[in-house]
Formats: sequence, C-alpha cells, structure tokens
Amino acid sequence: MTTVASRTFRSSPYRAATETWKQIVDLLTQDRAGEARTELLSVCGVAASVIADKAPEDAAIVVTCDGPRTRIYCLYDDDAVEGSAANESPLGFDPLNGDWRVSLPCAKDDLEWVQGALKNHGARITARDIKDNVPANAEAKQSPSLVLDPKGFLES
Repeated sequence: MTTVASRTFRSSPYRAATETWKQIVDLLTQDRAGEARTELLSVCGVAASVIADKAPEDAAIVVTCDGPRTRIYCLYDDDAVEGSAANESPLGFDPLNGDWRVSLPCAKDDLEWVQGALKNHGARITARDIKDNVPANAEAKQSPSLVLDPKGFLES
C-alpha cells in the first residue's frame, strides 16, 4: 500500500498562478537549491497555465518518488480568499526522494500543447487528462519484498 500525503494551496485571486506554482516548488524542494528545483521552475509558465485553468481544483497534481506519494490541489475564488480549507504546511518527508515524477492534470483541449511544452524540459514532469488517474507505473515505488531462502539460510 502506498502512503499518500495531500496539500491544498490557495491560488487565484489570493495569489497569481505563477506564485502558486513557486509555492508548490518550495514545498516539494523543501526550499533547497538544486537540480530538482531548477527543473520544476523551468516549467513555471506551463504549470501556471494549468493552475490558471483551475485543473488542480478537483484533480490533483501528483508527485511520486521512492517514498510516499503527494497529491496537491488548489483553491480558487472565495475559497482561496477565505483559505480555511488550505493546507500549505511542510511535508514530513522528502517528496522528491530518488526517482521522482510530477503529473499535472490538464484540460483535454490543452493536453497536446502542454505535453509538448513539458517534453522540452525533460521527462520527469508530465501532463495527463484531468479525467485520468496517474498510471499505475507512475505510482511510488514499493519496497522490494524480502524472500527468505530457508535452504540458503541453513547452509550458512
């Protein structure tokens, strides 16, 4: 079973879509500089477009890694201004540990151009139709099962 953490960010009109993405990047990178932060910020315009279209209102931005999965939603309009449903607190683990990936939800009409734009920045950040779940192969990696070899154990 995969552990899942969830966060909800206040977006428009409380903060601009680009600022929302930067706050999400701060959460994911735990305010650390490095390649992951650079890669996430390199797609700021594309991610902000997805956020401005309100895609992460009902469908999560999904972050998978070698640990727990993180689901990120956004609040808009009165909910964003009021903010009581927001949870932007730091995570108790590194959401970009190991082989991480980010899947952005996207309106079907924009999916082709968003996927194309993201490909220019690498393979870790992708887009999916807002109605689709994250594919099973993008799930957080499970720890390999331990198998006891009684014969080998007894021979040593």
